[in-house]
Amino acid sequence: MEDATILVADKGAVRTITLNRPERRNAMTPQMQLELIAALNEAAISGCRALVLRGAGEVFCSGLDLSALQAMNDKSAAEHRADAERIARLFRTLYELNLPTIAAVRGAAIAGGTGLATICDFTLAEPGAKFGYTEVRIGFVPALVSAFLALQIGDKRARDLLLTGRLFDAAEARRLGLVNEVLPPDELEGRVETLVRTLAANSPASLAATKRLMAAQNKPWLDAAVALAMEASAQARETADFREGVAAFLEKRKPVWKE
Repeated sequence: MEDATILVADKGAVRTITLNRPERRNAMTPQMQLELIAALNEAAISGCRALVLRGAGEVFCSGLDLSALQAMNDKSAAEHRADAERIARLFRTLYELNLPTIAAVRGAAIAGGTGLATICDFTLAEPGAKFGYTEVRIGFVPALVSAFLALQIGDKRARDLLLTGRLFDAAEARRLGLVNEVLPPDELEGRVETLVRTLAANSPASLAATKRLMAAQNKPWLDAAVALAMEASAQARETADFREGVAAFLEKRKPVWKE
C-alpha cells in the first residue's frame, strides 16, 4: 500500500490536517482526495472544536499531481465521471463540515489547491502565497471550483480569474474576499492559534448550527451548480484540447490548440 498522503494531529480541541507530500509540492492524487474526505468526515464526529488545514513544507498545494495528469488520457468516460464526483465530494465535505475550518497558506495554492484553501471558513496566508485557477492553460475546465468561487466573490470577478487562468498574490486574494488575513510568515501560526482560541470559546452547538444553516441556505443553488460542474469536468477530459494541454504541460512546451 502507498503511504498516507496526509497527517492528522490533535492539540487540545483542535484537529490539524496536513497535506503531506512536500517532495511533490503537496500535489493532490486520488488517494489524497479520498484520505481527505475520510479525515474530514471523522473530524465531524470527533468532538474537536476547530479544524486547521495546511501543507507540509513550503507549499500549501500545487494542484493535481503529474502522475494523475498522465493517467487521464487513458481513462474511460465512466472513470472521468468518477474523478469529477470524488473532487466534488471533497469540496462539498469541506464546505459543509459542521465545525469551523481554517486554512493556513504558505507558498502556492494552485487550481484544486486554491479550492481547498479558499473553501475553508477562514483563509490566512503569508504575503508570498500564490493562488490561481490555472485549468484553462491546459485545456481543462475549472468546473468544480467555479461553483464555490462564484458563490464567494460573484460572477464578474470569478470570470476574470477562471478565464485568464492567471496567478494572483495574497494581497489580491484578500481584496477579492478569498483570503481573510495576510500575515508575515513569523506571525501566521500565532494568528491561527489566536483564531482557534476565539472559535473554541464559542458554543460548539451554535457554531455547528450556524454552519448547517449557511450550508442549507446555499444548498439549492450549489446542488445545481455542482451537478453542471461535474458534467462539464467529465466532458472536458475527453476533448482534443485537454489531451494536447496535458501533453504540452508534461513535455514543458507551449500547447498548440486546434482552431
